[in-house]
Amino acid sequence: MEFTPYLNFDGNCAEAFAFYADLFGGSIVHQSTFGEMPAMEGMPPIPESARNGIMHVHLQIGQQSLMGSDAMPGADGDCGGYQPAQGLWISIQAADVAEGRRLFDALAQGGQCVMPFAETFWSPGFGMARDRFGTPWMVNVAMQA
Repeated sequence: MEFTPYLNFDGNCAEAFAFYADLFGGSIVHQSTFGEMPAMEGMPPIPESARNGIMHVHLQIGQQSLMGSDAMPGADGDCGGYQPAQGLWISIQAADVAEGRRLFDALAQGGQCVMPFAETFWSPGFGMARDRFGTPWMVNVAMQA
């Protein structure tokens, strides 16, 4: 079994995933837009303003994945409309303090520092930030045995 975070964006998914690919050293293995979706019976036409939005993106980082999409502009209900992430954090386990600091600083830049990266009683380096795209991250360095 594998859990894959699926992130939702308000029109800036392509920019966010290009940033994540660079930051985490991954590669985008699939990316498609709403405009590339085939017409389906009963589905209204895609608004021109949404055609370049990301319908689905898959970022591969080693053996792990991160996926996401833009919300369909003007859509309501369970399958559309943008809502910022609530009630969750994406946790990253960094190899060491230097790597943790690098990741945290990049994620916090232009975003919001929620808890500064520092030593805690459980970790030599931990911090929480919402990146400039609104995604909430926790960066943690495991205590060395």
